[in-house]
Amino acid sequence: MRNGARLTVVALLSIASIALEIVWTRVFSAEFFYTFAFLVLSLAVLGLGLGALAVRLWPRALREERLPWILFGAGLAALAGPPATLALRIEFGKVFLSLAMLARFVPALLLLAAPFFLVGAALALIFKKHHAEMPRVYMADLLGAAGGAALAVAAMNLVGVPAATSLAAVPLILAGALWERRLRATHAAALALAATLACFGGGLPDVRKQIAAPVIEEHWDAVARIKIQEIALDYRNINIDNAANTPVERFDGDYSGRLAKQERGRFDAMGLVATRPRFVVGSIGAGGGAEVLEALIAGTGEVHAIEVNGTINRLMESGSLSDFSGRIYRDPRVRVVTEDARSYLRPRRGQFDLLVSSSSNSFAALSSGAFALSENYLFTTDAFEDFLRALKPNGFLVMEHQFYIPRAVGEALDALRRIGVADPARHLAVYDLPKARRKVLLLGRAPLAPRDLDVLFGPIAALKAEQTKVLFPRPADDAAPPHLLARVVTSGWESVAAEAPIDLAPCTDDRPFVAQMGLMRNLSFSKLTKVPDLEIQGFPLAKLLVLTVLGVVALTVLPALFLPYLRKGPALRAAPWLYFFAIGVGFMVVEVVLLQQFTLFVGSSAYTLATILLALLFASGVGARFAARLPDWAPFAGICGFVLLDVLAFHGFASALAGLPAWGRMLAAAAAIFPLGFFMGMPFPKAALRVGELVDWGFAVNGVASVVGSTAILLVSMQFGFRAAMLVGAAFYLAALGLISFRAGWTTRADGTDGPRPAETPQAG
Repeated sequence: MRNGARLTVVALLSIASIALEIVWTRVFSAEFFYTFAFLVLSLAVLGLGLGALAVRLWPRALREERLPWILFGAGLAALAGPPATLALRIEFGKVFLSLAMLARFVPALLLLAAPFFLVGAALALIFKKHHAEMPRVYMADLLGAAGGAALAVAAMNLVGVPAATSLAAVPLILAGALWERRLRATHAAALALAATLACFGGGLPDVRKQIAAPVIEEHWDAVARIKIQEIALDYRNINIDNAANTPVERFDGDYSGRLAKQERGRFDAMGLVATRPRFVVGSIGAGGGAEVLEALIAGTGEVHAIEVNGTINRLMESGSLSDFSGRIYRDPRVRVVTEDARSYLRPRRGQFDLLVSSSSNSFAALSSGAFALSENYLFTTDAFEDFLRALKPNGFLVMEHQFYIPRAVGEALDALRRIGVADPARHLAVYDLPKARRKVLLLGRAPLAPRDLDVLFGPIAALKAEQTKVLFPRPADDAAPPHLLARVVTSGWESVAAEAPIDLAPCTDDRPFVAQMGLMRNLSFSKLTKVPDLEIQGFPLAKLLVLTVLGVVALTVLPALFLPYLRKGPALRAAPWLYFFAIGVGFMVVEVVLLQQFTLFVGSSAYTLATILLALLFASGVGARFAARLPDWAPFAGICGFVLLDVLAFHGFASALAGLPAWGRMLAAAAAIFPLGFFMGMPFPKAALRVGELVDWGFAVNGVASVVGSTAILLVSMQFGFRAAMLVGAAFYLAALGLISFRAGWTTRADGTDGPRPAETPQAG
């Protein structure tokens, strides 16, 4: 096969593997609870390393002549994986408790791991045969991955997720045909099957139905799965990823008519509108426009409907919900904003009288591919600081949420201190809505006056406890013991942490794991039947799943990486084995943290993921091509230098460029990432040039280490933050530098004994 065709096959394999990971993440985060999407895909991606290991262990069974059939099988497995897994109807809460459910879970993992296993085997075969050309081959691998990230997001947005799920298998079938230099009937049949499934939606069953109401419209793209449900004649619901809901009320456009006067909401945040002229409202996570409608009825001068999901905004502006909602998004007072709320508000200091957030949330594990646990930047101390700075000197923030207010209280207090407030307790009030099972946090840029509280909820003395409870400030005649949240305000969260059922530690942008509220002291397997409410009740579900992945790797996969030592023939010595492991961990640690940091900078969207991965992987591909031309120490110096710069200066970089439009921030992110990516592409081909045909084993070690790094670093990030995680990544790269500098530890004779090969000439890089 010509070199160009061979490189094209490598690129197609990488396009497919990363597209499968991204598209399947979207599928399973919508159909399974997001934490279990992490579990399933983390274990499935282990297949890449295991496939490469199989090439080393069974060279006669997995040889280059069988490559077309390996790729054809990978394509069929990619087509079958998601629908077959969803059809198994796995209840993840019972996996740890029921052998019957475990018997469903194991086949699902095998189904999903199969295409990754076969792709890993195919890449290992090519790497092994053409190890002398690894800078070019690895360049094709990384450039293909860069293209796959962009194509996956584009496909999901253009044709929908079910169709994109089928299309992700096409590059594998094409690669098999290209390697064989002709399109066999079996290849043509598989391509026809993929095209048919893509045209008819992919045949993905809907396994989670939260509300028993008819779905009248559905849309599934790279951001979310949207279902419009008709609850009643005057009420529709937008269901997002089977996990979140936002209401849409029927309205006729008459702001003084019957529909405008009907009872709304659990609290009257818009009662504040009448307190000053030209009142400017910002709705954070506007969703179906409930707060927008309330603001318009109240007579606001201007309302910003800020919603990251562009599909919802289109439905409200010109889609099926436009007429139903009274075309409120076409009102001249409404500014419709399709952008991440933090990114939009950060440069708009002092512009809003009121910011309101009602149960805003995102359960989409998209920003880090398979390796995400719903990191949320709307509920951090830094977010509250941005919100407060966006308010006018006498502005208000009203935040209602069913889960996060206990943590948000401590974060709000810290944010008030950051902006120079000496007595933050005077700027804050907390209410409980028992029937709705929600709490409300009210913040004032200025100290809250009694009249402000009266406008929002009515006079404290007149409140009915069964509807609204005042948690802070407490009424003067309240003789009951102070609520836990009142004690957080007066004494600090540390004073009540030991008795709190959930983790109250404030989150920051450096440690944004707001949804991970579990405590290890609450670990009890008998509680697993209450999925998905475990985390909000203090059960450490996220940590348990990370530890499960690491446990599977440590007990089964890592020992398998040593099996080739039991065979006769050439073997990796300890130095290269540890080197491949170190760069695998280091690469994924740095990649995961970069995705998180730059998602915050650019704003949370599907295009952010595509931009960051495209920039990082494309730059890595370019760097791989020049790997042999630089001395061994150069890439490691570049990587560690960038990591140090990131730890020290990222916050300043993000703040200085916060005012750029979204496309400007994307370009700035790509430009900042490119130098790091350039150096990150070099360590693997440098080692491949040294170990020769043993690169298949090195690739296996590297692939397994990637999963170890991307999961283990979540525990570090949850406890110590992303800056600490970046330093851990740099430490692994420094260890790799020490290993590659120890040249005597790399030489292995053809007979398997140590020592230099007779005709060996050391590579320059």
